[in-house]
Amino acid sequence: MTTIAVIDNAADHRYEAQIDGVVAGYAVYRDAPGRRVFTHTVVEPEFEGHGVGSALAAGALDDVRRSGRAVVPQCPFIAAYIERHPEYADLVHEVD
Repeated sequence: MTTIAVIDNAADHRYEAQIDGVVAGYAVYRDAPGRRVFTHTVVEPEFEGHGVGSALAAGALDDVRRSGRAVVPQCPFIAAYIERHPEYADLVHEVD
């Protein structure tokens, strides 16, 4: 079984899903007061269909929860993940 590590690459404003040190996908964000706004998610083609996107979304959302911030899911992938996993719905902050 492949281990997918999700890290916050703050310098590049993105969470990265890494497999054996290789970036398999990433979720780009920007910060606003009290919120993390997800704008774009990519899973590299060679890693599609292996759970990278789900691991990435869950890891990123778990990290945001720990930070005490809210989430603005502008990225369709993150928005769809939250819809399929209602345990993250409480994190959502719609844009005013």
